[in-house]
Amino acid sequence: MNASVHPAVAGLVDSHCHLDRLDLTAHDGDFDAMMRAAAEAGVSHMLCIGVDLESFPQVLAVAETWPQVYATVGVHPLYRKSRAATTEELVRHAQHPKVVAIGETGLDYFYAGDDPSWQHERFVAHILAARQTGLPLVIHTRDARADTLAMLREHGGGEVRGVLHCFTEDLAMAEAAIAMGFMISISGIVTFRNAEPLRDVVRALPLEHLLIETDSPWLAPVPHRGKQNEPRFVADVARCVAGLKGVPVEHVAACTRDNFFRLFNKARPV
Repeated sequence: MNASVHPAVAGLVDSHCHLDRLDLTAHDGDFDAMMRAAAEAGVSHMLCIGVDLESFPQVLAVAETWPQVYATVGVHPLYRKSRAATTEELVRHAQHPKVVAIGETGLDYFYAGDDPSWQHERFVAHILAARQTGLPLVIHTRDARADTLAMLREHGGGEVRGVLHCFTEDLAMAEAAIAMGFMISISGIVTFRNAEPLRDVVRALPLEHLLIETDSPWLAPVPHRGKQNEPRFVADVARCVAGLKGVPVEHVAACTRDNFFRLFNKARPV
């Protein structure tokens, strides 16, 4: 079914998107039109994610321009060619009022498991920045369950909270992260045909520990597979989660919105 037949769901938050990397062809090159489409779908707030220091000015510019957009600062664990960020740099950039989290950071052994030592060093720098600023971490983790949790425990000192974004791991990891003060963010992957294990995780976890996201421009949910993802499609993630939980989609929107502002408490609703 095309998403256009669904009424807008008010109060949706896209907790993880890359607005600076969107191809705006579908909107005739008009960023404002893309943002209007998101608003018409019910998206009230977005978190634009930093993936390296080189592109951070563009991420920050979007957040400064749009009151409903917030930003993060960090270096993605797969961006090996990007310059590493020191803890001091991350802390300094995080003083900006629109920066509400450190990341995305983490460990990804699917693509870089042969020698992850450089990922470890960068992850520690981000964890320490989160400790120093009191801001949450946005974590990318893939095929690195034990090391991700162990490093958070070792270097976070029980003081670091955050979110495991675009979650695709198992229930045991989700529950361990939640016990440490983390939330679990669900992307459009939950709608994919082969994602039944992830759907089981969503069924098992209480809504108060969940966020929803697009990770746009990637991972467009059903029924938009094959298209570029964008924030308005977070509504389809919300509908899928609502179906799995057996609750109205409005309830999912309200809960995940509340969770967002509780976690990213430097952000303020507008």
